Amino acid sequence: MSFESITNLIRSWTWIPSGFRYPVVLWLEVLPLALLMWIWFRQSRAVPLPVDYSKAARGQWLLATVRLSESLLPMLLAVLIVILAGPLQLGKPQAQRKLTNILFCVDVSGSMLAEFGEGNRYDASMAAINQFLDARTGDAFGLTFFGNSVLHWTPLTSDASAIRCSVPFMRPENVPLWMGGTEIGKALLACRKVLMERETGDRMIILVSDGSSSDLSGDAAQQVAERLRNEGIIVYAIHIDAGDPPDEIVRVTTGTGGDVFVPDDPEGLQSIFARIDAMQRAEVERIIAEQLDNFAPYTAVSAVILMSILLTAYGLRFTPW
Repeated sequence: MSFESITNLIRSWTWIPSGFRYPVVLWLEVLPLALLMWIWFRQSRAVPLPVDYSKAARGQWLLATVRLSESLLPMLLAVLIVILAGPLQLGKPQAQRKLTNILFCVDVSGSMLAEFGEGNRYDASMAAINQFLDARTGDAFGLTFFGNSVLHWTPLTSDASAIRCSVPFMRPENVPLWMGGTEIGKALLACRKVLMERETGDRMIILVSDGSSSDLSGDAAQQVAERLRNEGIIVYAIHIDAGDPPDEIVRVTTGTGGDVFVPDDPEGLQSIFARIDAMQRAEVERIIAEQLDNFAPYTAVSAVILMSILLTAYGLRFTPW
């Protein structure tokens, strides 16, 4: 039988304080208590003098002072037993930021090379994503590129440096021919699979594209939206094109509780990411305070008692004769 099981067994039929790591050790306190009783209630060491009817003082205050000095050792033993029992204290309750798993789904079809601001649509999108990473420190980010095929470039991670370094590698002019075209439905379902591998945290997809998708025609957009919504995945879309966003994109985003945005320029693109950040604020959850060791006050008391023992040993004691 382990020490913990013995402690639990004794606690089940008697009183043992719960603010200690090994509370059963406190039963040893009967030893210093017995020593204190012996010191204070034993036969006093009276010195008989051959004087009848003497009015000399009995020295009660001196006797009490000497016995108090003798009590210091049992008191030190009592404090040491408390230290051996492992005193505990509750740490301060902490607040922890609730994790959000954010997967960027970026279109790398040839149309993303169209002029947008001082650069092209792809460059502006990746620059805005980098700024969004700074605003959402503490979340887990992933990056997926898509055309007719899907490439999961960066897994979900709190280290955003991998996403920042990916800009030159998957530029639309560098992607293979089999990545051409735009299949948003396939990309969203592929992102869903990545997000579902995360057991904790909220799930969000930020779709960045400038085109429509044939695989979302008919009822496909509604089916994709329902599947994502049922699994707690919210989709926000940024349509980088001068025209209105395609109806199928609107149905997917609104069906999951998200929205679709159309930026006019790179500054508008950055403001859209700021709006998404404001709409999906990170939640803060309270963490139960941990039990921490609490030796400091008892070691301080032990040091004071030990110093008092050393000082009183010079004079406050009974003589051996």
